[in-house]
Amino acid sequence: METYLVFKVLNNNVIIALNDEKEEVILIGKGIGFNKKKNDLIKEDTVEKLFVLRNKLEQENYLKLLPNLSESTLGAIITATEMIKRKSNVLLKEKVHVALTDHILFAITRLNRGMGIKNPFLTETKVLYPFEYEIAAEVVDHINHSLDIYLPESEIGFIALHVHSAITDTSLSELNTYSNLLSQLVNTIEEQLDVKMDREGIDYFRIVRHIRYTIERVLKGEKSEEPMKLAALLKNEYPVCYNLSWKLIKIIQQTLKKPVYDAEAVYLTMHLQRLLLKKDS
Repeated sequence: METYLVFKVLNNNVIIALNDEKEEVILIGKGIGFNKKKNDLIKEDTVEKLFVLRNKLEQENYLKLLPNLSESTLGAIITATEMIKRKSNVLLKEKVHVALTDHILFAITRLNRGMGIKNPFLTETKVLYPFEYEIAAEVVDHINHSLDIYLPESEIGFIALHVHSAITDTSLSELNTYSNLLSQLVNTIEEQLDVKMDREGIDYFRIVRHIRYTIERVLKGEKSEEPMKLAALLKNEYPVCYNLSWKLIKIIQQTLKKPVYDAEAVYLTMHLQRLLLKKDS
C-alpha cells in the first residue's frame, strides 16, 4: 500500500506530495487538501476517490490550469471524473484528468462569453458511442446543476469523445479522424445513391454502426472470411451498390492507411442495397 507525504497543499482538492520513492506526484480528490499541512501522511487506501498524476508533463499541464479554476468548478470536474471512472469501471489514464479539466474549463469560459460552438459530429457520436454518450449526458447534467449553468447538448458530444478516449486510451485526434471519415463515407453514400438518410432513423443507425465496426476490424487487422458465391451474386445482381462499396473501401484504405479485406465489400453491399430498396419502394 502506497503512502504519500504532503509537500504542498494547493487547495482543498489538490495536493503536491512525495510518493514512497520520493518522487513528486499530484493528488487530486474532493476535499483531499482540507486541513492537511506539509509532512502529513496520506495512505492510499484512506482516500476512496483519489487520482494520482505521476507523469511530469501531465503534472505541468494540470498545474497551468489550476489558477483559472474556482474551487467550485474544480470540485464539479473532479466529481465528473469520478462519475466516468465509476460508470465505466475502468482505471482511467492520467491524461484524461488534464484533457477533461481543460475542455470543461474552456466550455464554461465560452459559455460565459456567449460563444457557442457547433458540434458537427453530434449525431454520429451519439450513434457510434451510445454508452459514452450516456455517461457524458450525466456529466453535463451534474456540471450544469453544480455550477448553475447550461452547457448545451453539443457539449455532451464533445465530452462523450473524451470519455471514449479515457476508456479506450484512443487519442482525440484519432477519434476526430474516424468521425471525419464516417461523415465522408455517409456523404458519399447519399450522393451516389441519391438518398437522404434521416439522422435519427434506423437506416442511418444501421449503416453508421456497420461502418464503425468495419473501421474497428480494419484497425485491428481482423480478417473476415469472404463468401465467394455471395460476392459473385451481389456483383452481378447489385452492381451499383457493389461498386459503391469498393469506392467506400478505397476511402477507408486511404484514410487509415491499412488494408481492407474483400469480405467487407460483401457486407457493405448488402447494407447499401437495403437502403436503395427503401428509396425505390
